[in-house]
Amino acid sequence: MHPPHRHPILLVLNRCKTLKHLRCIHAKLTTLGLAFLHPSPTFTKLLYTFTLLHPLPPTNSIDYALSLFHHIPSPSTFAYNLLIRARTLLSSPFQALILFARMRRLSIPPDYHSFPFALKACARLRSQPLGRALHSQVLKFGFATDLFVHNTLISMYASSDSMHDARSLFDEICSCDVVTYNTLIDGYVKAGNIILARKVFDKMPQRDTVSWGTLLAGYSQMRQFEEALQLFDRMLESGSRPDDVALVSALSCCAQLGALDQGKVIHQYIKENRAALNVYLVTGLVDMYAKCGCIDVAAEMFESAPHKNLFTWNAIVVGLATHGHGERSLQYFERMISLGVRPDGVSFLGVLVACSHAGLIDTARRLFDEMESVYGVARELKHYGCMADLLGRAGLMEKAMDMIKSMPMEADAYVWGGVLGGCRIHGNVEIAEIATEHLLRLKPEDSGVYSIMAGIYANARRWEDVARIRRVMDDRRVRKNVGCSLIEVEGTNHGFVADLNACSVN
Repeated sequence: MHPPHRHPILLVLNRCKTLKHLRCIHAKLTTLGLAFLHPSPTFTKLLYTFTLLHPLPPTNSIDYALSLFHHIPSPSTFAYNLLIRARTLLSSPFQALILFARMRRLSIPPDYHSFPFALKACARLRSQPLGRALHSQVLKFGFATDLFVHNTLISMYASSDSMHDARSLFDEICSCDVVTYNTLIDGYVKAGNIILARKVFDKMPQRDTVSWGTLLAGYSQMRQFEEALQLFDRMLESGSRPDDVALVSALSCCAQLGALDQGKVIHQYIKENRAALNVYLVTGLVDMYAKCGCIDVAAEMFESAPHKNLFTWNAIVVGLATHGHGERSLQYFERMISLGVRPDGVSFLGVLVACSHAGLIDTARRLFDEMESVYGVARELKHYGCMADLLGRAGLMEKAMDMIKSMPMEADAYVWGGVLGGCRIHGNVEIAEIATEHLLRLKPEDSGVYSIMAGIYANARRWEDVARIRRVMDDRRVRKNVGCSLIEVEGTNHGFVADLNACSVN
């Protein structure tokens, strides 16, 4: 007879990869009688294996985890920790905290794993009061000096928008590890304070891949693209191997800057250091090449990818639409739908832009109508702005105004800007005046609105109104928008700003 914890069937659990496989082993253990002869070690082992499955089981599988837990006669601290962790991971953080409270009511002593799991649940809920209550329990049980617990406390306060408390905890630690630094950097990045994140990064005695990737992603999110690429270059010089987060962030920065040469260098690095491209890197490459205007290369990357997700499809649809390949973008969108990939707001924005470039008015209106009714995608201001631009270009000014009246929210500058642009093309002075009134209320310092309206009046030979618009512009001291050009030379981006003194006012 094998001891219950050494039975060959239980040892197979170490190689279990899927929930289906786990259920099969559970069934075998039941038929062998082990589940009834030795319920505590058997069901604890099954529950432990459940928490290690990767990728995570679906959310509704929590019922199975609960059934395993309830079959344990007297659950230990370890068993409670496993279920609390499962609850937190499967989007049930509140239930995880209820379980922790039940554990405390039953006088089952928490250990240095119990608090991190419970604190992660608080972080998911962004509940600072609950987090503070758990912090007091940490102090009561003497786990405040445990580095794992301390790091989780910093993460909890950072997730609860309390960077002051997170920083205070960081300063209390005598010997921080790299995880402590990374946690604080991540908190500052999520709070949008990239300056303090960089200061902490620069003070690190040693850095790992996560340190570089977190700060790089922060620069990208804050649209400080050049700083991000400089950091990426420094990362490579230091000998650190960038992970997927760093590589995708760097590719995104290249896409935003139009830095094709740098994007190609990163692509070459990926070829030399990755055995295969995963879906995240493929998406980053498709997006980079598409936004840099290399449409054929982007399409080639897309077609060669063995796995694609929604973001990959969006990258090619939006990239094609942005560069005027309307018909082709629409074909990819329709292909995406036919393959069962559900579109989101970005998908529809891309295809509406595609329809605008291709002049496909009826198709755009049909898709706009189907967004909510067929696909369950809520219309946002950006979608209304795209439709206003499309209808304006087509001269359907009354249709555009009817759409604005039916909007569930107030139109923004992009919506009215689309209407004004259409009025400029088709010379509709009456609606242009309405659009201008709204735009000047929203953006009174935008010189472009005054210039467009003056041009519309001039085309209609209403010279007194032209003079009036210019007087209003002078009275309000509105300055002309500064033009800027960006060009990449030998991997370096150079910006050129127009000299306003050399510009003549038309």
